[in-house]
Amino acid sequence: MNVAPPLNPVAPLFEVRGLSKRYLGLTAVDDLSYRVEAGGIVGLIGPNGSGKSTSIDCVTGFQRPDAGDWLLDGQSLARLAPHRIAQAGLVRTFQNVRAYNEMSLLDNLRIAGQEQDGIGWLRALTGGERLKRAQERADERAAGLLGLIGLADYAQAPAAALSYGQRKLLAIAATMMTRPKLVILDEPVAGVNPTMIRHIEQAIRRLNAEGVALIIIEHNVEFVMNLCSRVLVLESGRKIAEGAPSLVRSDPLVLAAYLGKSRGGRQAAAHG
Repeated sequence: MNVAPPLNPVAPLFEVRGLSKRYLGLTAVDDLSYRVEAGGIVGLIGPNGSGKSTSIDCVTGFQRPDAGDWLLDGQSLARLAPHRIAQAGLVRTFQNVRAYNEMSLLDNLRIAGQEQDGIGWLRALTGGERLKRAQERADERAAGLLGLIGLADYAQAPAAALSYGQRKLLAIAATMMTRPKLVILDEPVAGVNPTMIRHIEQAIRRLNAEGVALIIIEHNVEFVMNLCSRVLVLESGRKIAEGAPSLVRSDPLVLAAYLGKSRGGRQAAAHG
C-alpha cells in the first residue's frame, strides 16, 4: 500500500535559531529560537534585563552574537552588516526616536528610503531618468504612508513640530518606505499618552494589512496582548513562554518573572 509522505509545515518568513550573546560572565541571550509567520504580529516581552533589546540588536546586525543563525525567507542574515540586513527586508525602529528636525516629514521619509535602498544622495543628484522615476515612486510612497499613519496634513511641516507620539509614528512610517518583509518596533508606545497609543495601534494595524510582518518589543503588556497574535516572553535571556496572549498572560512562569521571582538563580545581564 502506498502511503503519502507527511506534509511539510509552511516555512516561516523569519526564523531565529539558537541565538546566544554573552558579556564577560553574563549571558544576555541564551539559546533563543522562534519563528515569525508571513503577515504575523509577534510580541516580545519580558522584565528589564531579560534580553529583548540585545536579541534584536543581534538580528539587525548592531551586535555580533556568540552563536546562532537567523533567516529571512530562507536567507541567512547572520554575517551581514545592518544596511545589508535592511536591504534584505528586515528593518527596525529604535527606542530613541530619530528624525531630521529641520526637514519636512516628506523629506524625512525620502531620506529613509534612500538609506535603505542604497541609492544615496550623490546618485540621486547625478542619476538619469531611472533614478528620477525612483524618486517619484518614493514621493508617492511617502505621501501614502503619511496618510496611513494620519499625518498627511503635516507632510510639509518640519519634524521638530511633531509631538513625541507623532514622532514615533513618523519613525514607523520610515521603516515602511522600501516595503520591507519584516519590521521590528522597539518600544513604539513608550512614553506616549493613552490617546496616541490608540492612534499608533491603529497605524500598525493598517501597515500590517499591507502584508508586512512585525515584531513588537514593549513594556506595555496590554498593548502587546491587544495587538499581537502570538507573544514570546523572555527572562534572563531565555524564552520561558510562547503562545496566544490569552495563554501567556496566565502562565505561572510569566507571572513569576514579572513579580520579580528568580528562576534557578540565573543572573540577568545588564542589557534589556
